[in-house]
Amino acid sequence: MGNIEKKLAELGIALPPAAAPVANYVPTVRTGNLLICSGQVSAIANGGEAIRGKIGQEISLEKGQEAARICAINLLAQAKAALGGNLDRIHRCVRLGGFINAVPTFGELPRVMNGASDLMVAVLGEAGRHTRTTVGVAELPFGASVEVDALFEVD
Repeated sequence: MGNIEKKLAELGIALPPAAAPVANYVPTVRTGNLLICSGQVSAIANGGEAIRGKIGQEISLEKGQEAARICAINLLAQAKAALGGNLDRIHRCVRLGGFINAVPTFGELPRVMNGASDLMVAVLGEAGRHTRTTVGVAELPFGASVEVDALFEVD
């Protein structure tokens, strides 16, 4: 078990199998030392129910943070699959992009996205500190509350 897997275990996180694409795209692209992961929605592992709905309406800030955290876990699952099962090939999380399904007046988008950012830092330490974009959107696939994509530096 590698260092990142050990950290996940310490945090009580078991990565799900990487989700298959639901449309005409690939889950990851590797170019040079960069691994780009397609957006992952707030679907709970192993076919569990997704966190769906508008944040600031039927979904609370805290539930939105949980949704973003689930997205980050799903991103690590995609990275693991793309890297032959070895997460220690990740040198750093370079960027996260967050899309938050929220009511137009919800001003706490960055706090929702912290659910994903905090998870990356908890798992990767300083190498988990990243640049970030967070935007509010009118709707996400399958009514998901949050979608996050990632860019990792890898070997």
